[in-house]
Amino acid sequence: MFDNLIVELGPWSWWLVGLVLLAAELILPGFFLVWIGLAAIIVGALSLLFWESSFWAWQVQGLAFAATAVIVALIGRRYFYNNNQATDEPFLNQRGASLVGRTATLDQPIAEGRGRIRLNDTYWTVSGPDLPVGTRVKVVASNGRDLTVEPV
Repeated sequence: MFDNLIVELGPWSWWLVGLVLLAAELILPGFFLVWIGLAAIIVGALSLLFWESSFWAWQVQGLAFAATAVIVALIGRRYFYNNNQATDEPFLNQRGASLVGRTATLDQPIAEGRGRIRLNDTYWTVSGPDLPVGTRVKVVASNGRDLTVEPV
């Protein structure tokens, strides 16, 4: 069935698939179908060149499409997903990391390596050496919700 569809549509089948994927990108969220659609259009262009060749069977076209999709997606990710942009809010969605360097007073003692501090209006679980309540500590690291502290 798949073989017959490709033979009937000819090299334009890949162009049709590519355009459908590009149209789907407009409807679906994300920015991924663009690369797969572009790969289908590239294989469609190759199909226009090699359609009459004996080696250009649908299996080879499928492999070419898969390889092209991976290559185009990697190239697109490299050039369009640059996350190394400078920002004035580097810890915007990293609340724990923004607390590194701050000092606070222990609300609960650190016993067996675990305790609690209060910074602003939030209680944070901390780890560090065993210390009594009221000790001033400095946040030295953040691991998600847990902070690592040391005495000041």
